[in-house]
Amino acid sequence: MARPASTPTPKSIRRRDDILRRAAELFDRQGYPNTSLDDIARAVGIRREGIYYYFKNRAEILLNIIQPQSEALISGLEAILADDSVDPTVKLRQAVRNHLERFDRYCLEMTVSLRDGHIEETGDVRASMDRIWKDYEQMWTGLIAEGQAAGAFRDGADPKMLAFGILGMCNWLARWYDPDGGTSIDELVDSYADLVGHGLIARNT
Repeated sequence: MARPASTPTPKSIRRRDDILRRAAELFDRQGYPNTSLDDIARAVGIRREGIYYYFKNRAEILLNIIQPQSEALISGLEAILADDSVDPTVKLRQAVRNHLERFDRYCLEMTVSLRDGHIEETGDVRASMDRIWKDYEQMWTGLIAEGQAAGAFRDGADPKMLAFGILGMCNWLARWYDPDGGTSIDELVDSYADLVGHGLIARNT
């Protein structure tokens, strides 16, 4: 079946977005392995064949849900790291904000991205995302190494391990965060940045 033209119509854009949204809801609620294309089609209100006009399979749907958020994390962090006028301690807080704000605006997509088992189920998606996440982790490692070299962060610890620890803490939001739950992203940024900073930022005594 033909795929959308290079210049999609507003209707086709809305339908494609609806497929991704409904699929994300189903993947989050019942798991990727337990969600069929028929399930997604029913949730959208179309026949299964209509899905193939936009996506060739479930894996492509999953990739289109999670990849834009990961690429946005990278582009946001790139802009933070490129500003040489900013102190490493400020960059650290900005980097935490860049990561956590994705949960505020795209909580469902981020949750699907980070929930155990979703990515593992399909090798093609895992291969694509591994490259993106590796770049992101390296950027975080570089940020911490830069701060250590400048004397702004405590030296001696492996920057890569510190980066993994910070990202693990931030990614745990996928397990519990609810944008409507009463805790704002600003509050989380303050709490997380303070927690990281007090354990990482060097202080004169």
